[in-house]
Amino acid sequence: MNRIKKGDDVIVITGRDKGKRGVVLMLVKETHVLVEGANKVKKHERPNPMKNTPGGIIEKEMPLHISNIALFNPVTQKADRVGIKQLEDGKRVRYFKSNGEVVDV
Repeated sequence: MNRIKKGDDVIVITGRDKGKRGVVLMLVKETHVLVEGANKVKKHERPNPMKNTPGGIIEKEMPLHISNIALFNPVTQKADRVGIKQLEDGKRVRYFKSNGEVVDV
């Protein structure tokens, strides 16, 4: 079970975008994620008439390493570490390490 999933509200904890909050758009690999509004770069793209895309300089999000982000805890309003525990019925859930609240029910 992954500690960070698509759709999670995360906060960047290191790097030039430190402190930015966003939603995880997708997991690129097991170690990299794409976060909305974080790690934006300017990329020079060639026009592609087959895909009907214009050329020029575009801004896009690039993947961040999963160690550079943390799940945002709405109760404490801070970044928080995530653990995995097994409930009595055998279901595995993620929980915040600071206050023990379950992330997904």
